[in-house]
Amino acid sequence: MSKVDAPWHDPVPIGEVAAPPFVRLPAPISLFAGRTQRLRTLARGHELSAYLLFLASLTEAQYRIQDDLPPIKIPDAPSRERARSFAMPPLDRNRFTPDAAFDATLDQLLSLVRTIEMRPEASAALASVINLDMPGREALVRALLTNSVPSAALAEHVFVAAALQVHFARLAAGLDPKGLGPVGDGACPACGGPPVSSLVVGWQGAHGARFCACPLCGTLWNVVRIKCSLCGSTKGIGYQEIDGGAGTIKAETCDNCRSYVKILHQHKDAALDPVADDVATLGLDLLVRELGYRRGAFNPFLLGY
Repeated sequence: MSKVDAPWHDPVPIGEVAAPPFVRLPAPISLFAGRTQRLRTLARGHELSAYLLFLASLTEAQYRIQDDLPPIKIPDAPSRERARSFAMPPLDRNRFTPDAAFDATLDQLLSLVRTIEMRPEASAALASVINLDMPGREALVRALLTNSVPSAALAEHVFVAAALQVHFARLAAGLDPKGLGPVGDGACPACGGPPVSSLVVGWQGAHGARFCACPLCGTLWNVVRIKCSLCGSTKGIGYQEIDGGAGTIKAETCDNCRSYVKILHQHKDAALDPVADDVATLGLDLLVRELGYRRGAFNPFLLGY
Protein backbone atom coordinates (compact mmCIF):
# COMPACT_ATOMS: atom_id res chain seq x y z
CA MET A 1 0.00 0.00 0.00
CA SER A 2 1.16 3.52 -0.66
CA LYS A 3 0.14 6.75 1.02
CA VAL A 4 -0.28 10.12 -0.62
CA ASP A 5 0.41 12.68 2.10
CA ALA A 6 -0.19 15.78 0.02
CA PRO A 7 -3.58 15.62 -1.69
CA TRP A 8 -3.70 17.24 -5.09
CA HIS A 9 -6.38 18.42 -7.46
CA ASP A 10 -6.46 17.38 -11.08
CA PRO A 11 -6.41 20.38 -13.40
CA VAL A 12 -9.78 21.52 -14.72
CA PRO A 13 -9.74 21.54 -18.54
CA ILE A 14 -9.71 25.00 -20.11
CA GLY A 15 -13.26 26.15 -20.72
CA GLU A 16 -14.75 23.85 -18.06
CA VAL A 17 -14.99 25.99 -14.95
CA ALA A 18 -16.67 23.78 -12.37
CA ALA A 19 -20.06 24.96 -11.17
CA PRO A 20 -21.48 21.74 -9.76
CA PRO A 21 -25.08 21.36 -8.63
CA PHE A 22 -25.64 20.53 -4.98
CA VAL A 23 -27.37 17.24 -5.76
CA ARG A 24 -27.94 14.85 -8.62
CA LEU A 25 -31.01 12.69 -8.10
CA PRO A 26 -31.11 9.08 -9.31
CA ALA A 27 -32.69 7.65 -12.43
CA PRO A 28 -33.71 4.31 -10.86
CA ILE A 29 -33.77 2.04 -13.92
CA SER A 30 -30.47 3.22 -15.38
CA LEU A 31 -28.91 3.29 -11.90
CA PHE A 32 -29.36 -0.44 -11.40
CA ALA A 33 -28.87 -1.38 -15.05
CA GLY A 34 -25.50 0.39 -15.07
CA ARG A 35 -24.52 -1.21 -11.77
CA THR A 36 -25.36 -4.64 -13.18
CA GLN A 37 -23.08 -4.09 -16.14
CA ARG A 38 -20.28 -2.83 -13.92
CA LEU A 39 -20.53 -5.80 -11.55
CA ARG A 40 -20.28 -8.24 -14.44
CA THR A 41 -17.25 -6.43 -15.79
CA LEU A 42 -15.57 -6.43 -12.39
CA ALA A 43 -16.25 -10.14 -11.91
CA ARG A 44 -13.97 -11.16 -14.78
CA GLY A 45 -10.95 -12.80 -13.20
CA HIS A 46 -11.71 -11.29 -9.78
CA GLU A 47 -11.11 -13.32 -6.63
CA LEU A 48 -14.65 -12.37 -5.55
CA SER A 49 -16.07 -13.32 -8.94
CA ALA A 50 -18.83 -15.58 -7.60
CA TYR A 51 -20.12 -12.94 -5.22
CA LEU A 52 -19.91 -10.15 -7.78
CA LEU A 53 -21.90 -12.22 -10.27
CA PHE A 54 -24.51 -12.94 -7.60
CA LEU A 55 -24.79 -9.20 -6.93
CA ALA A 56 -25.06 -8.57 -10.68
CA SER A 57 -28.07 -10.89 -10.82
CA LEU A 58 -29.56 -9.16 -7.80
CA THR A 59 -29.13 -5.68 -9.28
CA GLU A 60 -30.55 -6.92 -12.58
CA ALA A 61 -33.66 -7.94 -10.65
CA GLN A 62 -33.73 -4.45 -9.13
CA TYR A 63 -34.21 -2.80 -12.49
CA ARG A 64 -36.36 -5.50 -14.08
CA ILE A 65 -39.11 -5.30 -11.43
CA GLN A 66 -39.62 -1.57 -11.85
CA ASP A 67 -41.99 -1.77 -14.82
CA ASP A 68 -44.62 -3.53 -12.73
CA LEU A 69 -44.38 -1.67 -9.43
CA PRO A 70 -47.30 0.41 -8.11
CA PRO A 71 -46.97 4.20 -7.90
CA ILE A 72 -45.15 5.62 -4.92
CA LYS A 73 -46.13 8.62 -2.88
CA ILE A 74 -43.46 11.15 -1.99
CA PRO A 75 -43.99 13.57 0.92
CA ASP A 76 -46.22 16.49 -0.02
CA ALA A 77 -44.83 19.98 -0.64
CA PRO A 78 -45.55 21.36 2.87
CA SER A 79 -43.82 18.36 4.46
CA ARG A 80 -40.79 18.76 2.22
CA GLU A 81 -40.57 22.48 2.95
CA ARG A 82 -40.87 21.86 6.68
CA ALA A 83 -38.04 19.32 6.48
CA ARG A 84 -35.87 21.81 4.60
CA SER A 85 -36.55 24.57 7.12
CA PHE A 86 -35.27 22.31 9.92
CA ALA A 87 -32.33 20.99 7.85
CA MET A 88 -33.90 17.53 7.79
CA PRO A 89 -34.07 15.08 4.86
CA PRO A 90 -37.51 14.87 3.22
CA LEU A 91 -37.26 11.06 3.01
CA ASP A 92 -36.34 10.54 6.65
CA ARG A 93 -35.15 6.93 6.88
CA ASN A 94 -35.53 6.98 10.66
CA ARG A 95 -39.28 7.51 10.31
CA PHE A 96 -39.88 5.18 7.38
CA THR A 97 -42.71 2.68 7.71
CA PRO A 98 -43.18 0.02 5.02
CA ASP A 99 -46.24 0.75 2.88
CA ALA A 100 -48.06 -1.05 0.09
CA ALA A 101 -45.59 0.15 -2.56
CA PHE A 102 -42.61 -1.14 -0.59
CA ASP A 103 -44.34 -4.44 0.20
CA ALA A 104 -44.97 -4.93 -3.53
CA THR A 105 -41.34 -4.07 -4.29
CA LEU A 106 -40.05 -6.61 -1.79
CA ASP A 107 -42.49 -9.32 -2.92
CA GLN A 108 -41.62 -8.90 -6.60
CA LEU A 109 -37.89 -8.81 -5.89
CA LEU A 110 -38.06 -11.96 -3.75
CA SER A 111 -40.05 -13.73 -6.44
CA LEU A 112 -37.58 -12.85 -9.18
CA VAL A 113 -34.39 -13.61 -7.26
CA ARG A 114 -35.60 -17.14 -6.55
CA THR A 115 -34.37 -17.95 -10.06
CA ILE A 116 -30.83 -16.67 -9.34
CA GLU A 117 -28.05 -19.20 -8.94
CA MET A 118 -26.69 -18.78 -5.42
CA ARG A 119 -24.85 -20.62 -2.67
CA PRO A 120 -26.93 -22.88 -0.39
CA GLU A 121 -26.62 -20.52 2.57
CA ALA A 122 -27.91 -17.62 0.47
CA SER A 123 -30.78 -19.75 -0.79
CA ALA A 124 -31.67 -20.63 2.80
CA ALA A 125 -31.58 -16.95 3.77
CA LEU A 126 -33.85 -16.09 0.86
CA ALA A 127 -36.35 -18.76 1.90
CA SER A 128 -36.25 -17.39 5.43
CA VAL A 129 -37.15 -13.88 4.25
CA ILE A 130 -39.92 -15.19 1.98
CA ASN A 131 -41.49 -17.02 4.91
CA LEU A 132 -41.30 -14.12 7.36
CA ASP A 133 -44.49 -12.51 8.63
CA MET A 134 -44.98 -8.76 8.34
CA PRO A 135 -43.46 -7.88 11.76
CA GLY A 136 -40.43 -10.00 10.89
CA ARG A 137 -39.92 -8.15 7.61
CA GLU A 138 -40.34 -4.80 9.32
CA ALA A 139 -37.64 -5.80 11.84
CA LEU A 140 -35.22 -6.43 8.97
CA VAL A 141 -36.09 -3.06 7.45
CA ARG A 142 -35.55 -1.26 10.75
CA ALA A 143 -32.18 -2.93 11.33
CA LEU A 144 -30.97 -1.83 7.90
CA LEU A 145 -32.16 1.76 8.22
CA THR A 146 -30.53 2.13 11.63
CA ASN A 147 -27.30 0.37 10.57
CA SER A 148 -27.77 -2.22 13.31
CA VAL A 149 -27.84 -5.48 11.37
CA PRO A 150 -27.09 -8.50 13.63
CA SER A 151 -24.17 -10.63 12.49
CA ALA A 152 -26.29 -13.80 12.67
CA ALA A 153 -28.64 -12.63 9.90
CA LEU A 154 -26.46 -10.77 7.41
CA ALA A 155 -27.58 -12.72 4.34
CA GLU A 156 -31.29 -12.17 5.00
CA HIS A 157 -30.77 -8.44 5.19
CA VAL A 158 -29.10 -8.28 1.76
CA PHE A 159 -32.35 -9.16 -0.01
CA VAL A 160 -34.38 -6.64 1.98
CA ALA A 161 -31.69 -4.01 1.38
CA ALA A 162 -32.04 -4.51 -2.36
CA ALA A 163 -35.78 -3.81 -2.14
CA LEU A 164 -35.16 -0.73 0.01
CA GLN A 165 -32.70 0.61 -2.56
CA VAL A 166 -35.30 0.36 -5.32
CA HIS A 167 -38.02 1.94 -3.20
CA PHE A 168 -35.92 4.85 -1.95
CA ALA A 169 -34.38 5.48 -5.37
CA ARG A 170 -37.90 5.83 -6.79
CA LEU A 171 -38.81 8.21 -3.96
CA ALA A 172 -35.67 10.31 -4.43
CA ALA A 173 -36.23 10.52 -8.18
CA GLY A 174 -39.51 12.32 -7.50
CA LEU A 175 -37.97 15.08 -5.40
CA ASP A 176 -37.14 18.59 -6.57
CA PRO A 177 -33.34 18.96 -6.45
CA LYS A 178 -33.73 22.69 -5.85
CA GLY A 179 -35.64 21.90 -2.67
CA LEU A 180 -32.78 19.96 -1.10
CA GLY A 181 -30.13 21.42 1.17
CA PRO A 182 -27.40 20.20 3.53
CA VAL A 183 -28.61 18.20 6.53
CA GLY A 184 -25.26 17.63 8.27
CA ASP A 185 -21.83 16.15 7.69
CA GLY A 186 -21.91 12.63 6.31
CA ALA A 187 -25.65 12.61 5.68
CA CYS A 188 -27.56 12.28 2.41
CA PRO A 189 -29.72 15.39 1.89
CA ALA A 190 -32.55 13.22 0.52
CA CYS A 191 -32.78 10.38 3.07
CA GLY A 192 -30.24 11.18 5.79
CA GLY A 193 -28.08 8.10 5.35
CA PRO A 194 -24.28 7.85 5.33
CA PRO A 195 -22.31 7.67 2.07
CA VAL A 196 -21.05 4.47 0.51
CA SER A 197 -18.17 6.26 -1.22
CA SER A 198 -17.48 9.51 -3.03
CA LEU A 199 -16.86 10.26 -6.69
CA VAL A 200 -14.66 12.84 -8.38
CA VAL A 201 -16.70 13.37 -11.52
CA GLY A 202 -15.98 14.46 -15.06
CA TRP A 203 -19.39 15.90 -15.88
CA GLN A 204 -19.66 18.90 -18.15
CA GLY A 205 -19.68 21.97 -15.92
CA ALA A 206 -18.63 20.00 -12.84
CA HIS A 207 -15.29 18.53 -13.89
CA GLY A 208 -13.21 17.62 -10.84
CA ALA A 209 -16.03 18.17 -8.34
CA ARG A 210 -16.56 15.58 -5.61
CA PHE A 211 -19.95 14.00 -4.83
CA CYS A 212 -20.81 11.63 -2.02
CA ALA A 213 -23.04 8.72 -3.03
CA CYS A 214 -25.95 7.40 -1.00
CA PRO A 215 -26.17 3.58 -0.99
CA LEU A 216 -29.87 3.67 -0.12
CA CYS A 217 -31.58 6.19 -2.41
CA GLY A 218 -28.80 6.71 -4.99
CA THR A 219 -28.64 10.49 -4.51
CA LEU A 220 -25.29 12.19 -5.14
CA TRP A 221 -24.46 15.33 -3.17
CA ASN A 222 -21.62 17.76 -3.60
CA VAL A 223 -18.91 17.89 -0.92
CA VAL A 224 -15.71 19.88 -1.32
CA ARG A 225 -12.53 17.87 -1.75
CA ILE A 226 -9.83 17.48 0.91
CA LYS A 227 -12.52 17.29 3.58
CA CYS A 228 -13.70 14.31 5.58
CA SER A 229 -17.03 13.26 4.10
CA LEU A 230 -18.13 12.03 7.53
CA CYS A 231 -17.07 14.54 10.19
CA GLY A 232 -16.29 17.55 7.96
CA SER A 233 -12.71 17.98 9.19
CA THR A 234 -10.20 19.50 6.77
CA LYS A 235 -7.19 18.51 8.88
CA GLY A 236 -5.41 15.19 8.93
CA ILE A 237 -6.81 14.01 5.60
CA GLY A 238 -4.75 11.34 3.86
CA TYR A 239 -5.12 8.96 0.94
CA GLN A 240 -4.23 5.29 0.87
CA GLU A 241 -4.10 3.04 -2.16
CA ILE A 242 -2.84 -0.41 -3.04
CA ASP A 243 0.58 -0.44 -4.65
CA GLY A 244 0.43 -0.92 -8.38
CA GLY A 245 -3.18 0.19 -8.65
CA ALA A 246 -4.54 2.41 -11.39
CA GLY A 247 -4.82 5.39 -9.05
CA THR A 248 -8.57 5.60 -9.57
CA ILE A 249 -9.73 4.25 -6.18
CA LYS A 250 -8.27 5.38 -2.88
CA ALA A 251 -9.26 5.35 0.76
CA GLU A 252 -9.66 8.86 2.12
CA THR A 253 -8.63 8.68 5.78
CA CYS A 254 -9.35 11.20 8.51
CA ASP A 255 -7.18 11.49 11.60
CA ASN A 256 -9.87 13.50 13.37
CA CYS A 257 -12.55 10.80 13.46
CA ARG A 258 -10.17 7.91 12.59
CA SER A 259 -12.43 6.73 9.81
CA TYR A 260 -12.20 6.36 6.05
CA VAL A 261 -14.43 6.40 2.98
CA LYS A 262 -13.27 5.41 -0.49
CA ILE A 263 -12.95 8.07 -3.17
CA LEU A 264 -13.43 6.98 -6.79
CA HIS A 265 -11.89 9.08 -9.57
CA GLN A 266 -14.72 8.67 -12.04
CA HIS A 267 -13.30 11.45 -14.22
CA LYS A 268 -10.47 9.04 -15.02
CA ASP A 269 -12.70 5.99 -15.44
CA ALA A 270 -16.34 6.76 -16.17
CA ALA A 271 -17.38 3.13 -15.52
CA LEU A 272 -16.67 3.34 -11.78
CA ASP A 273 -19.77 2.69 -9.67
CA PRO A 274 -19.96 3.83 -6.02
CA VAL A 275 -21.47 0.57 -4.76
CA ALA A 276 -20.02 -2.04 -7.13
CA ASP A 277 -16.44 -0.78 -7.00
CA ASP A 278 -16.65 -0.47 -3.23
CA VAL A 279 -17.36 -4.21 -3.04
CA ALA A 280 -14.69 -5.10 -5.58
CA THR A 281 -11.99 -3.25 -3.61
CA LEU A 282 -12.55 -5.08 -0.33
CA GLY A 283 -8.81 -5.72 -0.19
CA LEU A 284 -8.23 -1.99 0.28
CA ASP A 285 -10.56 -2.03 3.27
CA LEU A 286 -8.62 -4.82 4.93
CA LEU A 287 -5.34 -2.97 4.49
CA VAL A 288 -6.60 0.40 5.73
CA ARG A 289 -8.19 -1.15 8.79
CA GLU A 290 -4.78 -2.53 9.75
CA LEU A 291 -3.66 1.10 10.04
CA GLY A 292 -6.27 1.74 12.73
CA TYR A 293 -9.01 3.41 10.71
CA ARG A 294 -12.63 2.26 10.87
CA ARG A 295 -14.83 1.94 7.83
CA GLY A 296 -17.18 4.93 7.88
CA ALA A 297 -19.13 4.02 4.76
CA PHE A 298 -22.21 1.82 4.64
CA ASN A 299 -22.72 -0.71 1.88
CA PRO A 300 -25.56 -3.23 2.28
CA PHE A 301 -23.59 -5.64 0.11
CA LEU A 302 -20.64 -5.57 2.52
CA LEU A 303 -22.53 -6.18 5.75
CA GLY A 304 -20.18 -7.47 8.42
CA TYR A 305 -17.08 -5.68 7.09
